[in-house]
Amino acid sequence: MAESNKSGNWERDILEKVALAAIKEQRAARHWRIFFRLLGFVFLFLVVIAVIKRSGSDSIDVNGDHTSMVELKGTIASNAVSADQIIKGLQAAFKDKGTKGVILRINSPGGSPVQAGQIYDEMKRLRSVYPHIPLYVVVDDICASGGYYVASAADKIFVDKASLVGSIGVLMDGFGFTGTMDKLGVERRLLTAGANKGFLDPFSPLNPQQVAYARQMLDEIHQQFIAAVRKGRGSRLKETPDMFSGLVWTGAQSIQLGLADGLGSADYVARNVIHAKKIVNFTPQEGFANRFAKQLGVALGKNINPLALMGMAIH
Repeated sequence: MAESNKSGNWERDILEKVALAAIKEQRAARHWRIFFRLLGFVFLFLVVIAVIKRSGSDSIDVNGDHTSMVELKGTIASNAVSADQIIKGLQAAFKDKGTKGVILRINSPGGSPVQAGQIYDEMKRLRSVYPHIPLYVVVDDICASGGYYVASAADKIFVDKASLVGSIGVLMDGFGFTGTMDKLGVERRLLTAGANKGFLDPFSPLNPQQVAYARQMLDEIHQQFIAAVRKGRGSRLKETPDMFSGLVWTGAQSIQLGLADGLGSADYVARNVIHAKKIVNFTPQEGFANRFAKQLGVALGKNINPLALMGMAIH
C-alpha cells in the first residue's frame, strides 16, 4: 500500500512539473509575442517620424534660372485652398532671385469671393513690386467662378482646348423644408431679437423683403467680379450678352472670347514663353497629419461633378 502511494505521488509530481513547464513556456511565448508587437509598433512609429521630418525638411532646389510655380487645386475657401496659402507661395516665388517668371496653375471650380479677391489683389500687388517678372495662369481641367476671378489678375491665361473656363456669376444656395414640415405636422418655433435675425431661415416661408435684399447683395458681389475681370483682361475681352451670366466655356471657346490667351501646359509656358524650362514648385506643403486626414476623405468626393460646384459660395 505504501509503495502504491509513493508511485502515485511520483506520477503526480511529474505531471505537475510538466504542467508548470508548459505554463512557463506559454508565458514565455506570450512575452515574446508582446515584445515583437511592441518592436513592430516602435519601428512603425520611427518610420512615421522619419516621413514627417522628411516632408518638413524638403528643400527647394532654386539654383540657377527657373520658372516658379504655385498650384491652386480645389475649392477656394479658408478651410480648404485658402488665400493665405496661395499668397504665401506667390510671395516666395516672386522673391526668389532665380525666378524668371511665375506660373499659377489652377484647377478649381471656384469658392469664396473673399478668398479669391484677396489672391487677385495680391497678384496685382506683386506684379507692381516685381515688374520684370511675368505672371501667367495655366488652367488644367477647370477654372471657374472664383477660380477665374483669380486667373483674371494674371498677365496671360493659358488653357487646354478642353478646359472648362468662366462661370462669371455668384450664387447663394440652400433648401426649404416648409412643405415637408407641414406634411409631418412639425411646427417651426423661431424667436429672434431683430426682424431679420432669422434671415432666409430654411424652416420658415420665404420673406420677399429678405429675398430682395439677398439679390441686392449677390448683384453687388457680381459687379465686383465683373469689374475685376474687365480690369484684368482689358481690351482682350470680347464681351457678349451672356459672358457674365454664369455660363462656362471650353478652353478653345474661351480664347475666342478673350477670356484666355492661348493653348499651353505648364511645361510649354516655362519652356516657350518664360524661356526657363526648369520648374520649381513653391506651393506651400501641408503637414503630414493634414495630408493623411484629407486622404481618408478622398473617396467621399470622387464622384462629385465639378460643374455642380462652380458657384461662388456665399454662406
